[in-house]
Amino acid sequence: MLVTERDGDLHVIRAGILDPRPVPGVPPAYVRSQGGLFDVLPHPRFEDNRLLYLSLAHGAPDTNATRVVRGRFDGTSLTDVETVFTVEPTKDTPVHYGGRMLFLPDGTLLLTTGDGFVYRESAQRLDSLLGKVLRLNDDGTVPDDNPFVGDAAARAEIWTYGHRNPQGIAHAADTGTVYLHDHGAQGGDELNVIVPGSNYGWPIVTLGIDYTGARISPFREYPGTVAPVVDWTPSIAPAGLTYYDGDAFPEWRGDLFATSLVFNYVERVDLEDGEVVGQERMFEEIGERIRDVRMGAD
Repeated sequence: MLVTERDGDLHVIRAGILDPRPVPGVPPAYVRSQGGLFDVLPHPRFEDNRLLYLSLAHGAPDTNATRVVRGRFDGTSLTDVETVFTVEPTKDTPVHYGGRMLFLPDGTLLLTTGDGFVYRESAQRLDSLLGKVLRLNDDGTVPDDNPFVGDAAARAEIWTYGHRNPQGIAHAADTGTVYLHDHGAQGGDELNVIVPGSNYGWPIVTLGIDYTGARISPFREYPGTVAPVVDWTPSIAPAGLTYYDGDAFPEWRGDLFATSLVFNYVERVDLEDGEVVGQERMFEEIGERIRDVRMGAD
């Protein structure tokens, strides 16, 4: 198992034991506030090409951005590291990077990006990559069938838009559905079903309020935007997300699991035929912040 640390280190866990030595070869991240090393993801053909993808904050205080790099991992070190993609435009805030990655069955890569906090209107701008889900080929180029390819007013990398700071994304292999959760402000955390080309509303529509107590928007729904399937108000601060399709716990098959950074638990979202029918708090006894949740190979 591979684990990232915000301060820029990548670690290996073998047989349940954390190797305290960081993996050499990981490029430096811009480490400040929420910035640092984010996600790690093997290429779908990792056993053949040994390619490992990392997302991280890159740059300087006045010009930083979410970046994806990849290198060859031999189990000990990372070599042949190259930049795959860097989000544009850069920003001067060390927060709201997104940074979650997901490979789809067709081999394309989804990357979530945040709005940079003070640039929230950029989430609605199709000429900006802030506040989006991007779909890329594994080398960072743009797939020909992306929804905005050919639109001169839009960036072709965009898969969906209108997001604030999505830090969880998961694919249901049995249905093909992509799920994503997004941080609201005070309230308005969302679980969404991702449909290519769709607008998820931020900041035009939100169930949250500003940290000052002011209303962000008068709208709770708006034409042309997709409503969340779950609204978490008050906020739970969702981080990791995984879809369970294993056999060890048949009663959970087809459910989602999301972590809460505020309340220190994992939430099970009970799905039946794609519809949310219940929610359950789990692992509260851990008593610590839980950043991510994954389904094991067994």
